[in-house]
Amino acid sequence: MGSILTLRHYSHDLIAHSHEHPQLVFGLSGQLDFEVEGQGSQVQQQSFVVVPAGARHVCGSPRGSHCLVLDVPGEHWLKQSLGEHAEASRRLLDSPLRRALEPSQSRLVNWLADSPVDDPLIAQQGAVLLLASLNHSACSHPGERRLPYAALKAYIDRHAAHPLQVADLARIADISAARLHARFIAEYGRTPMDYVRHRRLEMALELLRGSTLPIGEVASRVGYNSQSAFAAAILREFGHSPRQLRQKANANLSTKNARIATDDAAGSLVD
Repeated sequence: MGSILTLRHYSHDLIAHSHEHPQLVFGLSGQLDFEVEGQGSQVQQQSFVVVPAGARHVCGSPRGSHCLVLDVPGEHWLKQSLGEHAEASRRLLDSPLRRALEPSQSRLVNWLADSPVDDPLIAQQGAVLLLASLNHSACSHPGERRLPYAALKAYIDRHAAHPLQVADLARIADISAARLHARFIAEYGRTPMDYVRHRRLEMALELLRGSTLPIGEVASRVGYNSQSAFAAAILREFGHSPRQLRQKANANLSTKNARIATDDAAGSLVD
């Protein structure tokens, strides 16, 4: 592992790996698609994602993204550098998480991004300040259980074709609509309705790639009455139109089938 803090640019080229140390990735500009242990999210400005030690993660940014990355050296460093904050940092780094930054934390991230983070002292002290700041906000609601994302996702999937309100999701989570909104911003970095929209578009992508349904029918099944609004949303989310996504999926399937046929023919010749 090199410097504790680094500035990195991500492109459409996917990175898929794991490492023995925990990592925090802070968004500076653009949108970075991030998946940790099968849990997908996006890292944007004023948000960050936690990658626990040993967790397999995949990331890429079709339109480019700049991030500040904190590679945590390990247990000894935490204890030596953070003192009484070390245990809170261990809990923070123990499981995948995406969260929005508070304004003061965002200012700190931006200040560090504009600083010479290749200087070991600045990198060291900056990492300590960032972790201490994150620990402080993480302790604001001790003992509060995590939102039931699996149940929320299942509800959205069942009712994707119909209008959904924050109150609907609040009933599933058994909290008030206002508290649900605040929790989503804190844990997911997006509003509840952003979460609904993203899940609907994920469902649409699955239908475009795996079915022959007309595009208008796909739009209707995920809650879009206007095909043009649906196409615009898909383009913003995935960088391609619905038709392009379907054509690309069909082309990949044709290539796969041709490869299988070639392998079968080669096998027959060998036999």
